[in-house]
Amino acid sequence: VETATRILEDDPAFDAGHGAVLNERGDVELDAIVMDGKSLNSGAVAAIGPVANPVSVARMVMQRTPHCLLVGEGATRFAQQQGVPLLRSSDLVTAEALEQWRDMA
Repeated sequence: VETATRILEDDPAFDAGHGAVLNERGDVELDAIVMDGKSLNSGAVAAIGPVANPVSVARMVMQRTPHCLLVGEGATRFAQQQGVPLLRSSDLVTAEALEQWRDMA
């Protein structure tokens, strides 16, 4: 599941990861969740800063912490501590997403 989701996150045709929808300020904030069907353990990130594959960070939350959800700056900081590189928001934004954001402003 994680591998399939990473493929979608890397494809700008989808609004996950690359091609993300911008928030009100024009920033990229991403969400992801994973769950182990046998143990029912889960891990999630919400409003995480610009990382290429938030689903992988969600898996790290599940496997490496006692938490099930990290949000915002805490999620971004956790990703960095795990060696996940931060991207520039512009690396994840498509021309279409930027145009949609400008039309809403």
